[in-house]
Amino acid sequence: MLPVVFPVVMAFGGVLGIAGIPIPSVETGIALSALVLGLMVVLAVRPPLWVAAVLVGAFAIFHGHAHGTELPDAASPLAYSLGFVIATGLLHLSGIAFGELTRWPWGSNAVRAGGAIISLAGVGFLAGML
Repeated sequence: MLPVVFPVVMAFGGVLGIAGIPIPSVETGIALSALVLGLMVVLAVRPPLWVAAVLVGAFAIFHGHAHGTELPDAASPLAYSLGFVIATGLLHLSGIAFGELTRWPWGSNAVRAGGAIISLAGVGFLAGML
């Protein structure tokens, strides 16, 4: 469900960005999403589905808004939005495939290492904003 929630809510955030509706601290929200979701992978946290969906959806709004506000002047808003939603879906499919490595003990370590890298990227983004 989460790989569906994120792109759908991200598309909504994109509409807000295209419409010029401001959302405070968009870049901070994106950085926090990397930090928090990366840590959840590192720690193998498995919250109830509704909690995960709310968390993922909240972060997706920031990602979508950033895409929406970056709409190039010459681009079709619909085509541009479809592009970033489809690209995100493909990234999620890649993540799901990578997550399948947890079927093996060595794979769990690889997935957790990937989560650590993502989390550290979030820390780096936050540090760059200060």
